Amino acid sequence: MGIFDIFKKKPAASAKRKQAGPPKSEGFGGEPIKRAPIKKKESAAFKLLKEPHISEKATNLSEEQKYIFKIFPQANKSEVKKAVENIYGVAVKEVNIINIKTKKRILKGREGKKSGYKKAIVTLERGHKIEILPH
Repeated sequence: MGIFDIFKKKPAASAKRKQAGPPKSEGFGGEPIKRAPIKKKESAAFKLLKEPHISEKATNLSEEQKYIFKIFPQANKSEVKKAVENIYGVAVKEVNIINIKTKKRILKGREGKKSGYKKAIVTLERGHKIEILPH
C-alpha cells in the first residue's frame, strides 16, 4: 500500500510548524504589532481612466463641454466624476456610462471577436474646459 502513503498526514511536519515562532500579528513580547493605516492615494484616479476616446463625434461633443473617456469595467459614475475632477481640475456636472459589447468579426474565413470596452461621457460645468489634444 505504498501508493496511498502520500495521502497520509505526517505528524512530525505539523509539530515543526507549531514551534516555528510567534504569529506574524504579534511581536516578540506577545503584544500586537502596531501598523500604520493604509492611506488612499490620489493616484487611484489614474487607475479608473484608461485614455480619452478620440473620434470625430468626440471632438464635436467637446464644443458642448462633453468629453469621452475609455474607463475600466469596474468603474462607476461617482468614481469617474472624482477622477476627472482630481486629474484635470474641473467641475463635473454629469457622467453617463456606456458599455460597448464585443462584436463578431470574420476575416479571411476565420471568426474572431472585437473586444468590448466601457466608456464615460463626462459633461462639465459652464466655463470649464479640458485640453485633450494640444493645438
